[in-house]
Amino acid sequence: MTAPWDYPDFDDHEGLHLFRDRESGLTAIIAIHSTALGPAAGGTRFWHYPAPEAAITDVLRLSRGMSFKNAMADLPLGGGKAVILADAARTKTPAMIAAFGRAVESLGGRYVTAEDVGISTADMAEVAKQTKYVSGLPVAAGNAGGDPGPLTALGVFLGVKAAVRRVLGRDTLADVRIAIQGVGSVGGGLARLAAAEGARLVLADVDQARAAALAEQLGGRAVAPADILAVEADVVSPCALGAVLDERSIARLDAPIVAGAANNQLATPEDGVRLHARGVLYAPDYVINAGGIINVGLEYLGKGDRAEVEALISRIPDRLERVWDESAATGDSADAVADRMALALIGRG
Repeated sequence: MTAPWDYPDFDDHEGLHLFRDRESGLTAIIAIHSTALGPAAGGTRFWHYPAPEAAITDVLRLSRGMSFKNAMADLPLGGGKAVILADAARTKTPAMIAAFGRAVESLGGRYVTAEDVGISTADMAEVAKQTKYVSGLPVAAGNAGGDPGPLTALGVFLGVKAAVRRVLGRDTLADVRIAIQGVGSVGGGLARLAAAEGARLVLADVDQARAAALAEQLGGRAVAPADILAVEADVVSPCALGAVLDERSIARLDAPIVAGAANNQLATPEDGVRLHARGVLYAPDYVINAGGIINVGLEYLGKGDRAEVEALISRIPDRLERVWDESAATGDSADAVADRMALALIGRG
């Protein structure tokens, strides 16, 4: 069996914790990448992986991305992530969620969890019965916290607008062609915000009926998931799972901008270079999709309200502009520039 530190995505992680609760059926992994800026914060993903090795790779990549995301968002939080390994039927029980809460508690606050793919605010409320190291809980209107999806969508929307302004010279998304891959909580939220400004949408989702219904509602069109990244558009927005930008998909891109919510969109570091060589403006994922962690991070820290959350999210375009400016000045790809900035912030530069 491959040792964790021999995985290509192991990046001097501070900890990789494996949990198994036979009674509830829980199998989970919590990765802590860095606590240099504060407790390692990052959501929990409930997902069926083809093999345990895939889950380890995912949690290593996601936790490193959270270190960078929190640092670039100016949050006093480190980076961590959890995955709960679901069976093929994605069976989730209250006992399993409770066991996961106890696993988080056992780390004594080094890791703070919240929801991610496959996990809801209701699940987090159950986790909170077992540990105080949790965020993304239901909150009263106007407060920081709750479902991070809509706030992630808001940040991506503002980032897309910044990219369109830089490349196309337009201040609104009216008649801008946007192809969105994945129309769940975040991608669907982005689609609605963009449509309200008059964007022309092309949508795709593994749930093709969901994509078709949203396209009809917003006056767009739906295409098969296999086709979305090659659609002729002004913006391609990956908002599903990661590693979708690789040598093959980048060669098929027919858009000058890639700006989306999915974590770890680049399959390999070389793919950032490929995008840059093609002249595609890329919004590094952990910079543009920080709205959700800003929301639940301020909730956990007890700082600010919804207005403060939105004020911090409004700074996402400025961070992207700094990355793009340095990329233009140095000739380095945007992802490499953002990584340098983030590593310096967490003391690894």
